[in-house]
Amino acid sequence: MKRLVLALDVYERERALEIARETSEYLWAIKVNWPLILGAGVGIIKELKETANLPLIADLKLADIPNTNRLVAGKVFEAGADYVIVHGFTGRDSVNAVKELGEVIIVVEMSHPGAGEFIQPAVDGLIELANDVRPFGVIAPATRPERISYIRSKLRGEIKILTPGVGAQGGSAKKALEAGADYVIVGRSIYESRNPREKARELHEELMGAI
Repeated sequence: MKRLVLALDVYERERALEIARETSEYLWAIKVNWPLILGAGVGIIKELKETANLPLIADLKLADIPNTNRLVAGKVFEAGADYVIVHGFTGRDSVNAVKELGEVIIVVEMSHPGAGEFIQPAVDGLIELANDVRPFGVIAPATRPERISYIRSKLRGEIKILTPGVGAQGGSAKKALEAGADYVIVGRSIYESRNPREKARELHEELMGAI
């Protein structure tokens, strides 16, 4: 089972497609964020799916009223996204507005240091929301494996944990899996590498060895 998700946080369409082609063999999915969507247009979602033949996660971190969330999510699902990442702090109605259109992934805790200010103190409520809404998965930080373990202990059912923060932010892919993550999200360590394919292969093998 492949567990590596490539975060393609680049602007350029051709570069994104090239990296996707080079690394797809070792990936479970590709994640696109605002930089690539703004740089290449929403059509890049369909192009990446056709190029890599993999699930596509639209990391929009939607955090608006239900109607706005619904309008934005509708466009990316229409473009071919399989999952949309949303913030949970806006409440169940805003999250459900997206879930009505397709699969969602809820941010429970982020990987950067500032997450300790406001998101981490709210984590129990966000986990409760996830247990109620039943998303495909939640986001938890690879930079703090103990937080992954805590979140895993509170989640019910088959909700997956996806963990950003490996590599450039200092997180360990192996430790994230050992803490209870299902998928590991890696961006800069792959797309800024001189050989993205080789780096993706190394990470894939590390993850397979950790299972």
